[in-house]
Amino acid sequence: MSYDASVDAWIDMYHSIRRLARQDTLIFLTDNAIGQAEEENLAHLTANLAGELAPARIIPFLTAKHSLDYIQLYATRAASHGFEALTVVGGDASGGPPRCFPHGYQLRRWVRQRVPSLGLGGWVNPLRDPVEQVDFLLNPEFEAEFFLTQIVSHHSVDRVERFLAEARRRRVPYPGVFGVFLYRSANPRTLQQLGSFFPVPAEGVTRDFEEGLSPEEICARSIRALREVGVDKVYVSNLGFDRPDARYRRILELL
Repeated sequence: MSYDASVDAWIDMYHSIRRLARQDTLIFLTDNAIGQAEEENLAHLTANLAGELAPARIIPFLTAKHSLDYIQLYATRAASHGFEALTVVGGDASGGPPRCFPHGYQLRRWVRQRVPSLGLGGWVNPLRDPVEQVDFLLNPEFEAEFFLTQIVSHHSVDRVERFLAEARRRRVPYPGVFGVFLYRSANPRTLQQLGSFFPVPAEGVTRDFEEGLSPEEICARSIRALREVGVDKVYVSNLGFDRPDARYRRILELL
């Protein structure tokens, strides 16, 4: 982005965070995971929302796509400003600067040793082999108090159910927050672009829109399907900066 466009985007984000926080919503805030120039999220938050928002309501992401000096400073500052948790993951390995550690759990272990007061979150993918994913969660080196998941939907709920069954059978102790995505349209080009970041059920999403469902109705359908198989924590991605609180409220009203 140009400097002016970047300023506008951050101003929109501040308004969005304020509105969502009024609804007692936890906010997971990503950092740069695809190797492009970054304006640090933590610096913006502490400079522009200080005193307005309880830091415990925000859980920043921290990826391994940084130097260890940067990561130590970031984690130390997060704790000193009152943030209680970070979601620590590897980050996209396909481009940009190399990871400082090959895997997210190694970075979580490194952060834990230096800033033990922070709760740490990990990452799993219910769309992959459930035995493998639960193995990751139960490995003593996982080093996390909670986990987030890859984006899932009502079109993949059968695989979520298999993952949950395996996690229950083996008594995974960590709470999990399952990801759903607010698809704005069934534009083939957009769905193809999204598919480079996470598995997109393009045919299913297209059918949903052809049935006349709104983006919020499709998102709510995914959340209801997840609840029916036993998921009790969900995060919603892609609410956007144009009154995301209103979109979020509409989704909740449909549940």
